[in-house]
Amino acid sequence: MGIANTLKQFLDNRGVDYELISHRPSPSANRTAEAAHIPGDRLAKAVLLEDSGHYLLAVLPATRRLHLGRLHHLEGDFVSLATEDEVAEVFTDCARGAVPAIGPAYGLDTVLDDSLAWQEDIYFEAGDHESLVHLRGETFQALLGAPRHGDLSNPI
Repeated sequence: MGIANTLKQFLDNRGVDYELISHRPSPSANRTAEAAHIPGDRLAKAVLLEDSGHYLLAVLPATRRLHLGRLHHLEGDFVSLATEDEVAEVFTDCARGAVPAIGPAYGLDTVLDDSLAWQEDIYFEAGDHESLVHLRGETFQALLGAPRHGDLSNPI
């Protein structure tokens, strides 16, 4: 499968230089980092959330777990995890569970865990379970625009 069409068009339309990295299939973000031989704190994983029919993408390192209470505090409202069916509806060109961490490519607001803000390099799912996109940290930040951010996670 490689890179999802929506993500590829988004990156190409912005003239972004990126590297596509192949790895053996893996069942989790931590295992993906191991398979791709990259630090887990540089692998951005995406979690789709739902708030009264509005979707939001939370982005955090593979080495951390989303803390919904902190996210509720940041958002000022209750948010819940989207169902697998909702994820499939939003990310139609991606394999289940292989959500790219670039919300704007899919028209989604993004909230970013502070621990990703200082990374020089960022990797994230390309839309399947065998490919990652590699970007410079500042490029990743620029693509997100001005996302809300905060301490959204705990170490795994």
